[in-house]
Amino acid sequence: MIEGKTGGLKAGQIKALERIYRRKIPATELITDELARYLTELSREIQRQVGVVIDRAGVVQYVIVGDDREIVIPDLAKYSLGRSGLRGLRCVHTHLKQEPLSRDDLTDLELLRLDLLAVIGVREDGLPGRFEYAHLLPTEKNAQIETVELDDFYQLQLDFSAFIHALDQGMERVAGETVDLSDNRERALLISVATGSRQQSEDSMAELEELARTADLAVIDKMMQRPRKLNPRYLVGAGKLREIVISALQRRATLLVFDRDLTPNQVRSISEVTEMKVIDRTQLILDIFANRAQSRDGKVQVELAQLKYILPRLTGKGTAMSRLMGGIGGRGPGETKLEIDRRRIRDKIRRLEKQLDSLGRGRLQRRQKRVRAGLPIVSIVGYTNAGKSTLLNALTQSKVFTENLLFATLDTSTRRLRFPLDREVIITDTVGFIRDLPQSLMGAFKATLEELEDADLLLHLVDLSNPRFNEQIASVEKILVDLDLGTRRQLLVFNKVDQVDAADVPHLCRRYQAIPLSAFDRSTFKPLLEELQRRFWPEAPAE
Repeated sequence: MIEGKTGGLKAGQIKALERIYRRKIPATELITDELARYLTELSREIQRQVGVVIDRAGVVQYVIVGDDREIVIPDLAKYSLGRSGLRGLRCVHTHLKQEPLSRDDLTDLELLRLDLLAVIGVREDGLPGRFEYAHLLPTEKNAQIETVELDDFYQLQLDFSAFIHALDQGMERVAGETVDLSDNRERALLISVATGSRQQSEDSMAELEELARTADLAVIDKMMQRPRKLNPRYLVGAGKLREIVISALQRRATLLVFDRDLTPNQVRSISEVTEMKVIDRTQLILDIFANRAQSRDGKVQVELAQLKYILPRLTGKGTAMSRLMGGIGGRGPGETKLEIDRRRIRDKIRRLEKQLDSLGRGRLQRRQKRVRAGLPIVSIVGYTNAGKSTLLNALTQSKVFTENLLFATLDTSTRRLRFPLDREVIITDTVGFIRDLPQSLMGAFKATLEELEDADLLLHLVDLSNPRFNEQIASVEKILVDLDLGTRRQLLVFNKVDQVDAADVPHLCRRYQAIPLSAFDRSTFKPLLEELQRRFWPEAPAE
């Protein structure tokens, strides 16, 4: 098909371009002498650059018309990358003044993962003149390019089929040494872009890596950028973004994960630079929520949060959406299809909101029943992966699901904890919090938040072994304040004290007025149980 700037061309010139489309090149030829001459003569006549994109079967897939300075290669997303990381396409185009390959040409080669990119100089008589081609090199380092320059096109002697076979083998060998190509998981490049301190950036990246592990992503590399100010369009500068994308392609990444929320415009702009999937921290958390939700309430809440997040980000370009968003918008719809998708999402949001209201009434009845029972209610809150479910299991001898992953528990669990003299408290396990919790995720916490509103005591569990435990305490307290729960009675409990220097524990407990324990060691529970008895039944005799 013909792409580019065809405006102003005569009917005969259009027909000349059409004659190039679907031409067949012999397997051993990069481009035939006849086709090269046809391109240069036509280019001289219309005074514009003309190019062709050829597949490995030798068939011309695109004919491209540019201006006197450049051509714009069309979207090649439908041609997937092979195991070697190459697209199986080569591009050959003309240069009116016989100038060498430009920086844009080489960037296209790297970003589009072309087999080869070549330019034919146009002589004054319209014949092919200077010739130059470039290709990527098999290397474990950042993408390197080899260029070959010839003073005359007719000096070209290249068995293209042998050349591409050798290049394919070399690229696949290097890929096999650096990436497990048999691993079917998404291969993610994690990107932290922050204007804060280096320590904050490193802490944030560590948490993003843990989120990626929880989402079962294969992390192939991490990149940290600390610009003086954030780029409103790309988050980083356009040049830096190209470097990131090229590096990701070199490492066979399929997914770019940004450690901050991207605006809908930023997602669209970044997706225009690469066909890799682009997601942010909130999308990653939503995917984890979707995989972890077990109850009907939880599933409805997460789906609703996902759809509300997708809607403003839905575009006509399929690469902007990912399987992390349930595949919605991943088919590359046109404008009419896009509007249909948006309407369907809005309709589904309304249905889910009604369903959530109905489920909420059921939760309200269950909570009112507990309140009428007159039993004290304790809700365990804390940062994700602090050990809340493990503590609940140990205290009540139950079997709530636990795993060493972030957000292992999404659905709330309620159990009874028995004390001497037939006394009981109701204890609930809630979803873990995380720093900078986006407002869009609050809906997915709805069941948890309702449980907290009824609690007589918030048991704030902290992973003392985490080097950032004080920041995690602050994050949880900030979220509680944002939820108008900051004045609720709290009890700070330090967990995992067995993983900390024993000499430091008493000092830290006095400083934070916390109770120490290890959720895996029931013998450490006595101080906590005594404090709960003292708070709920102060008149009870000491044990």
